[in-house]
Amino acid sequence: MSDYLIRGLGLNDEVRIFAVDTTETINEAVRRHGALPTAAAALGRSMSAGVIMGAMLKGDDKATITIEGGGPIGAIVVDSDAHGHVRGYLGNPEVHFDLNEHGKLDVRRAVGTEGYLRVAKDIGLKDNFVGSVELISGELGEDFSYYFYASEQVPSIVALGVLVNPDNTIQSAGGFVIQVLPSASDETIEWLNGRAQTMTPVSKLLAKGLSPEQVIDDAIGKENWRQLDSMPVSFECNCSKERFINAISALDPKDIMTMIKEDEGAEADCHFCRNKQWISKEELQELITH
Repeated sequence: MSDYLIRGLGLNDEVRIFAVDTTETINEAVRRHGALPTAAAALGRSMSAGVIMGAMLKGDDKATITIEGGGPIGAIVVDSDAHGHVRGYLGNPEVHFDLNEHGKLDVRRAVGTEGYLRVAKDIGLKDNFVGSVELISGELGEDFSYYFYASEQVPSIVALGVLVNPDNTIQSAGGFVIQVLPSASDETIEWLNGRAQTMTPVSKLLAKGLSPEQVIDDAIGKENWRQLDSMPVSFECNCSKERFINAISALDPKDIMTMIKEDEGAEADCHFCRNKQWISKEELQELITH
């Protein structure tokens, strides 16, 4: 089945729920970047969170997540929108370590913990909304939870998981976010906090092949929530030759002339999808003459 996200309400409609299967989407990203298992897990967790964050937006709104923890993986950048589209890249996809003391991929070591998680939302205003928090874990699920609480003042449970096969393909990927609404009672918050302590790790649920609906059933009980809607999720990059040409047009004409003389053109490489575009010397010349 293709990737998809579900939205719902739970606990007397006092919490909102997002859960997603991103297996094929993360597989596509990992394939494009040639990411090794630890790097793939970090990118997959970040992109899964990005999909959910995009689902919280409306219309043509977009979000960009940047994670820079000082680890060998470098920066992770994820773009998402309100329609289930997501793309992402990381500074060094060739990072991999032995499993950590818990027998899991050592995402914390790859990401690092000395840095920040920043979210910029383009919601159609003159200036983007930007929220930023320090990384507190490097495992990313806890970091996104802290972001929602500290930057958006929304207490949230965030669970993200990526399982990588021996051949570096993705066995399963996804996660969920459960957020407390302003109307929530103290009893509901207390119940949810207690439940959070006993929830099965989402990676174990994904390993069993559970759907997003079944993951939420396991997390808070099938009788405690209802689904509102769903939408497909996919890797999608909006890069194009025209965008590359527009970016080059902003350069100093002397630099463009250097491209013409030395390379007889320019090759543009998209960070997100790794597609390459060749800009001919004639096309570069037009940028100078106009």
